[in-house]
Amino acid sequence: MSDTKKQIAIIGGGITGLTAAYYLQKEVRENQLPYTVKLIEASYRLGGQMQTFKKDGYVIERGPDSFLERKDSVARLANEVGMADELVNNTPGKTFILVKDQLHSVPGGAIMGIPTEIAPFLTTKLFSIPGKLRAAADLILTRSKEESDQSLGSFFRRRLGDEVVENLIEPLLSGIYAGDIDKMSLMTLFPHFYQVEKKYRSLILGMKKSTPPRPKESQSAKKGGFLGFKTGLQSFADAIEAKLEPGSIKKGFRVEKIKRVDEGYNIELNGGEVMTADSIVTAVSHQTICSIFPEYEFFQDFKNVPSTSVATVALGFPKEAIEKDIDGTGFLISRNSDYTITSCSWVHKKWPHAAPDGKVLLRCYVGRSGGEAIVDLSDDQIVNIVLADLAKTIKVTLDPELAVISRWVHAMPQYTVGHKERLERATKGLAEELPGIFMIGHSFNGLGIPDCITQGEDAASKVLDFLKVSSTEKR
Repeated sequence: MSDTKKQIAIIGGGITGLTAAYYLQKEVRENQLPYTVKLIEASYRLGGQMQTFKKDGYVIERGPDSFLERKDSVARLANEVGMADELVNNTPGKTFILVKDQLHSVPGGAIMGIPTEIAPFLTTKLFSIPGKLRAAADLILTRSKEESDQSLGSFFRRRLGDEVVENLIEPLLSGIYAGDIDKMSLMTLFPHFYQVEKKYRSLILGMKKSTPPRPKESQSAKKGGFLGFKTGLQSFADAIEAKLEPGSIKKGFRVEKIKRVDEGYNIELNGGEVMTADSIVTAVSHQTICSIFPEYEFFQDFKNVPSTSVATVALGFPKEAIEKDIDGTGFLISRNSDYTITSCSWVHKKWPHAAPDGKVLLRCYVGRSGGEAIVDLSDDQIVNIVLADLAKTIKVTLDPELAVISRWVHAMPQYTVGHKERLERATKGLAEELPGIFMIGHSFNGLGIPDCITQGEDAASKVLDFLKVSSTEKR
């Protein structure tokens, strides 16, 4: 390979790969580095799950719809690509938990379901008296002696009991990860809770002491803590793509295998084409990693890691179609309830730009670990099931004028117990046997858009450091 023009390949054009490509090309351009950056994507569009459907004034997100404002990686990249003016905060509103056909407000002061204020916990009807007493036992229980990874379910059940877990913690976590709480990794997802128990013994007391007091809510406060784009998340991906160098993107090419050769790598694509690279960023799923590196054992730890299939169901109505509404912006549903949907958002309340005046936009999720069969049903079947579930809580008098079903098959990787150790083995194996290859993506270090963007930024820095060191060693 030529020493005058190093080749960098990024595999995967979701938001993680897009970010890596953008920041690498920016550094190459601004510092006149002798590198060429290519982005390879198997599909014919970039952005991954960031897809937006627009029709008749509706702006419907097929995948994620927002991100936490306090994680500033998205706003930073939006400013880079000229999208900062399109950012908009959500309108705050109550979120409910649906248990046994009854809506209950999330108790004030609850942090991922852990109570830090006594009064809201004592007065809520979300839990029975025995359930509250069992949760209060956390105040006197001893520390766990468990040192290794454990499931979120076993950890929270031991501290707070089954009822708090099933009626509050599980719906909150399922809404984020669509996973089985009794298989998800504590050390990967919430190591802070493990440290709190170790330091304070009681989870309730520890969270109360380690969490800053909530600011008093202002009556005039109209901004929520989440951000979205008025023009849709897909427009953000399009804006990043527009900033990439002409001719640097290969769409519709699937990577079949990567082989180490001499001091670099051959990338075999479908159709027989072979590309060369001195450094590679893989921003693909764990299933794809296993298929393109079949001979490396340290990747095979991910082979049996599950990914959940889910679908979003967006329904548009005239405002008069909803006769019985809720005083909030949505609800989550306890797994113990007889519902197929796992949550429902009143999108027109949270994001006024997403629906025309006089219209209502509801967005429901279906599918979760152990309940994925619904994703395979027809659009009409899914809509009918969702409407039947909604009828238990609200009164809808008209059929939807718009229904958009978005299926995400095996799209939600599960950070099951042992994930941290699997990731450490793979990272070590890469450094030792495949130097210059960096593995990122939502299968490994964070599902949300901000975490994916941060991974892309970090990967860009690692590639530049690697090429700089390797060039120095050759002199």
